[in-house]
Amino acid sequence: MSDLQHREAVHEQRIDGFGTVRVLPLDPHADAEVIHRWVSEERAVFWGMTGLTVTQVAEIYAHMETLDTHHAFLVAKDGEAAALLQTYEPEADRVGECYPVRPGDIGVHLLLAPAGPAGARTGWTAHLVSAITAYVLRGLDRQRIVVDPDVRNGKAITRFERLGFEMGPVVVLPEIDLPDVYLPQKHAQLAFLHRETVRPG
Repeated sequence: MSDLQHREAVHEQRIDGFGTVRVLPLDPHADAEVIHRWVSEERAVFWGMTGLTVTQVAEIYAHMETLDTHHAFLVAKDGEAAALLQTYEPEADRVGECYPVRPGDIGVHLLLAPAGPAGARTGWTAHLVSAITAYVLRGLDRQRIVVDPDVRNGKAITRFERLGFEMGPVVVLPEIDLPDVYLPQKHAQLAFLHRETVRPG
């Protein structure tokens, strides 16, 4: 993985008592090993990439890099990789078939790095997500974030509720079977975070 400290960020935020969070465009090849390590863990089964090789992970994100509607980022805290962030235009994604998309909506997928040897860190997720939402809602000038965790992923759903997301309907995201992309059908819990409910960071 390349030196994250020297990579140009699309968003940088210093959070008192936590550290500096930087949102960096994902480098499909330089970051493939760390992303592969995260998505291969049992806890990431709902991410849908367990069993892939490092090369396959790099190819998926290299393909995403060619799209105007879907983007991937590596989120770093104090120079260390802390999360994988993906944003997308809901009307260009299968989720757009499952709810009434509003102007200013943006879809988000978020995979947090595994906890270190010390285990869970109090407030770590909330601080990290506050910087991410600042970038997504204010940096990209959006009004509402939509997330679509798998209904079986109770941990993620609880986390989003705790972070202030409003629960929406349970929907069935249709199967996608294209030459470059395959996604199985997914039963998802939609949830929304409105810009006006988020305090500026």
